[in-house]
Parts: sequence; structure tokens; C-alpha cells
Amino acid sequence: MLNFHQIIHPPATRFYETLRTSGMSQTKQSANTADLPIWNLTPRQLSDTELLLNGAFTPLRGFLTQQDYVSVVDGMRLTSGELWPMPVTLDVSRQFAQTLTHGQQIVLRDPEFVVIALMTVTDIWQPDKLHEAWQVYGTTDPYHPGVDHLLHRSGEYYLGGKLELVELPQHYDFLHRRHTPAELKAHFHQLGWRRILACHTHRPIHCLQQAQTTWRARELEANLLLHPTTGGLQNHCFDHFTQMRCHEHTLSTYPEQTTALSLINLAMRMAGPREALWHALIRKNYGCTHFMVERHHASPMDTNGQPGFYTPEAALRLCSEYAAEMGIEIVEAPALTYVSERAEYVPARQTNTGETTANMDEAALLRRLRNGQPVPAWFTLPAILQEIRKACPPRHQQGFTVFFTGLSGSGKSTVANALRIKLLEMGGRPVTLLDGDVVRKNLSSELTFSKEHRDLNIRRIGFVASEITKNGGIAICAPIAPYTRIRREVREMIEAVGGFVEVYVSTPLEECERRDRKGLYAKARAGLLKQFTGIDDPYEVPENPELRLDTTEISADECAHQLLLKLEKLGYIEE
Repeated sequence: MLNFHQIIHPPATRFYETLRTSGMSQTKQSANTADLPIWNLTPRQLSDTELLLNGAFTPLRGFLTQQDYVSVVDGMRLTSGELWPMPVTLDVSRQFAQTLTHGQQIVLRDPEFVVIALMTVTDIWQPDKLHEAWQVYGTTDPYHPGVDHLLHRSGEYYLGGKLELVELPQHYDFLHRRHTPAELKAHFHQLGWRRILACHTHRPIHCLQQAQTTWRARELEANLLLHPTTGGLQNHCFDHFTQMRCHEHTLSTYPEQTTALSLINLAMRMAGPREALWHALIRKNYGCTHFMVERHHASPMDTNGQPGFYTPEAALRLCSEYAAEMGIEIVEAPALTYVSERAEYVPARQTNTGETTANMDEAALLRRLRNGQPVPAWFTLPAILQEIRKACPPRHQQGFTVFFTGLSGSGKSTVANALRIKLLEMGGRPVTLLDGDVVRKNLSSELTFSKEHRDLNIRRIGFVASEITKNGGIAICAPIAPYTRIRREVREMIEAVGGFVEVYVSTPLEECERRDRKGLYAKARAGLLKQFTGIDDPYEVPENPELRLDTTEISADECAHQLLLKLEKLGYIEE
């Protein structure tokens, strides 16, 4: 009997299969599209567009109209009455939205400027994002990654309207694991699979999850689809390439004839119960008959690395409530625990008195890896651990960023340079100093000092620092960075690839103004410089920096020494 990957259609045929079955018609890119307004899709928008075009988001055939958006946000239904819990919208800038008229066509392009689709804009509106956050995420807490994206990173206006396919996004990775809903349904039919349990995951599958999926599949007498996503808002120290290599290793431990692995390009929102319901609907579109819901399904981690936004059973309760209407059976991930004496995972209620039980989550795994601690053999497969170790080396081998923030004249640049020299003296990793003035001259010379441009300048610094960090180097940044939100954005960007240490140089305004080597404060007081931080533009003091330094009390050399001690304590450097 052929195994799953042997009967996958070649990549070249998948495009035409999608066109025949998705209900979308292909539109040839013609000369007249050159005159249409162009919107370059963000990574999340590109994922949404792909799944709208290939049928994964059925019954949607485009981005939600305003009426459908309101109905989904407030009642989890389209205006037609069909169940749909998550708003799928095209967010754009105010400037772009104001150039459009109702009924106008626009071009949607990918990052390589390839035209993916044409969109007929039927609705243009400015949403109430706070209301959307409350309804969809159940919170307006900016530490929730979905809320943060909605309130601070998405466009001010939404566009609604149907899509016409021009060309599906091109992928170059794991092509034999990427399938449209129509393809998976056809494969299931060819294999004779009638009962299919879908397992959603956006992390590597460790021994506990392997035991849970195997347990449920056997109980249901169902085949198993491992259906990991490539998108998400929760930061991890490894990307989807690492995760997919882990999934390939995991697949080899399941029965070959009853288990399949397929990749879905779904950008997660981490919306907990609503998102779990959404995941179930999507898997129904892929031909699955059962969907397994975990405790804390699609729940983001809080600042302590624990799921803290939704109750453990909230997702299961909501999915079970709508299971009959969806037409897919909802099953709970079984509560298992590892029993040392039996050397296996067993139901938690079936352990005996005196038996030694053990449990560990992925947050604990990452802490162990970062601190160079051993990982118990019962937690994950050796091959998976090897992949994760390559992506998550101990902290003293990782790249990291030291991000100074403080008023002009506070001593940031002086201390940053002293730290750079001491780190170079120690050796081991390349060190790059991204001083605020130097970056302004060489990377952001065209920018003004408006809030928008200040944020853009800090994003550029964060991007360069993240690239340095990702490649194992040390980035030292010394901008003013007066705004909390953009500092947090940079932290998240860098923590996704390595370490981040925020240093608040808390030298008081009076001392900074007294120093005023460049005469900037004098010009600001005289009204010659507008929007100057500390004078007529606010500086938002960091709430929880890793270190506070006041250069009126200690020298730059002493500050740098304190930083080295902090870096050593955090594990980023060794004696």
C-alpha cells in the first residue's frame, strides 16, 4: 500500500486542482491592472489571502464586508447566519483607504511584488478596535499578542470585498507537505480514510502530545492528521523550519498507514476559545471528521511563560457547544501523566499510590535549554531535542541585544561604547554598536523627528539588531526610544531570535540639560527645536527594564561593569 507522501500530486498540478475545486476563477494579469491601486500584503495578510483563495476559509470568498464584520465580531456569525468566529479583514493605512472608492478594483501583491489576486472593494470603514478586542479576545491587555497586533500594528481602516485569483503564493519549503483542502480530501478518499482526527499544533510535538494523539486516534478508530501551522503571534526561539523538521521526526514514530502530516499556512491570532472554534471549522474544510482541542488551546503565554488569558477548559466548552452545527466531532486531549515505573504516559486518574509521576511543559524545556540544563528522556524524542538544541543553544552561546534607552545627554552612548569595548576584550562573539546619532546619519537620514518617523527609526534599529542577534552576534543599541509601545515591539522582534536586555539610563532631566554638549536643550527651550524629548515631547519611563543606571552617581566604566555582572547573571556571558 502506498504511504501518504507517495500519492501527493506533484506541486505543478496542485495549482490547477485548486482552481477547479475552490470556486475561484483564475484571472490573467493583463495590462490594465497596471493602472489599478496596489496594496502590498503583509505576511499575515498573505496567509489569509492564500487560505481565502484555496478554500480553507470556506464559506468566505473574500475579506469580510462591514456588515459581516460586525456580525462576526458581535455574534460569531456571518450575516447569512453561517457560523464564523474570527474576523478576516484586510487592514490598510488611512492614506491608502482615502484614495479608494466603493466598487473599485485593487491589486494585492506579495513581498516579491507578484500579483496574487484582484479585489473588488465593496466596503471601506474605520473599525472600533477596542470593541473588536473585547469581543474577539476577551481583553484589551496589550500584553496579549493578538490585541497588541490589532491595536498597535494593524492598519487604521478595513477593506471588504471578493477576491479573484491571479496566482497562488509561491512556496519553496516542504512542498510535499503543503496541500489545499481539495487535495487532502482527494487523498483521504483515495486512501479510504473515513474517520480523520485532526491535531492542530504550532509547536513541536513532544512525547506527551504524541501519546495524547495516539490515544484518541485508537479510541476513535480514526486516522490521524498532524496539521501544524506556519504562522503565529507567540514568540519562540525556533522558526517553522525547525518545527517542521521536528514534525518529520515525529511522523516516523506513528503508524505509517494511518497517519499523515500536512502543513497549513495559517497565521494564528491566539484568540483562545474563538480561535479553537475557527480551527475546527477550517479542519472540517480539509475533510476531517474529528478535531482534538487541548487545554489552553490557542492561548498566549503571559509574562511568566504560562497561559494566563483563558481558563483551561474554555476552548473545549465553546467548540463542544457548536460541534453539531459545524459537522465535526470535538474531542478533548486526554489528561496524561508520565509514570516512571511504567515508563509510559497513562491517564492521570489511573496512577497508583506510590508511583512516581512527572510532567513538564515547553516553557520549562526552553528554560532548561537556555540554562544548559539536561532534558529528561521521557519528555521528547532525541532527534527532536537535537533539532531544538541547534535552534536554542544555551544563553552564553546565543546572540543578544543590549538596548539602552534614556534622555538625550543621559550617558547612553558613553556607557554603550564602554560596554562594547569590554565585550570585545572578552571575545567570543562579534559586537556591533548601533548608536542613535550614527544610525540617524547612516540609516535614517531622510526621517524627521515626528512620532511616526521616530517609531520607524527605532524599528529600523530593532530590525538590524535582530539580524545581528539571530546570527549569534551582540548588538548594542543606544537610541532615546521614548515610547513604551515601540520599545516593546523591538523587544518582541529580538526575543523571537535571541536575548534582549533593556537598560534604562535614568539620569534626571536637570543633569541631562546641565550637560547639553550639543546645545539641543537650549534650542528646545528657546522654541527652535520642536517635539524634543523631555521638553515638549514626553519620555515614557520603562516599567521593568533589566537594569537601571544613573550616570550622575557612577562612572561609565562602573556602569559597564554593572552591565557585565547583569549579563553574567542572566547567562549571556560566562567568566
